[in-house]
Amino acid sequence: MSVAENLALREFDVAPLARAGWLSPARLVAAARPRIEAFGVKTRGPDSPIGTLSGGNVQRAVLARELSRGCRVLVVMNPVFGLDFAAVDEIHRRLLEARNGGAAVLLVSEDLDELIELSDRVAVMSEGALVYETANAATDRAEIGRRMGGAHDAHDAPGASAGGPEPVLAEGAA
Repeated sequence: MSVAENLALREFDVAPLARAGWLSPARLVAAARPRIEAFGVKTRGPDSPIGTLSGGNVQRAVLARELSRGCRVLVVMNPVFGLDFAAVDEIHRRLLEARNGGAAVLLVSEDLDELIELSDRVAVMSEGALVYETANAATDRAEIGRRMGGAHDAHDAPGASAGGPEPVLAEGAA
């Protein structure tokens, strides 16, 4: 799949990318170019395979696809895992822009620093249940860490859960 095809996944079957049910490769490429530029996707061109991009550029392409048309709800899981610092900053900035533009962003992450930096509210799930929730302004880093480690109330020891840490959800995050 090319970068242009990936960017068109949400709209490949409607005008202007398609007419009478037929996809226009030239229109796909034309629609991809401004998104590639606006989101700083480093690629040889819209026809390049998406699989040849670095992790950060794949993430930029996904954000370009999802955010270019505007969205009301965005769910992201570990959006910057394994990326370099420049890519992390760019993706965090884009998530904050989406939130500030009115989108509801649900950030699922195991990175406590990322959650605290980007979230309005933080919730912790353990063993399939919501075990802790707080406004970011009232965030107690140690308490969130305990809950991430399996403590289900303030008296539980860290790591008490046999299942290990669960992802943390950040409601209204970005």
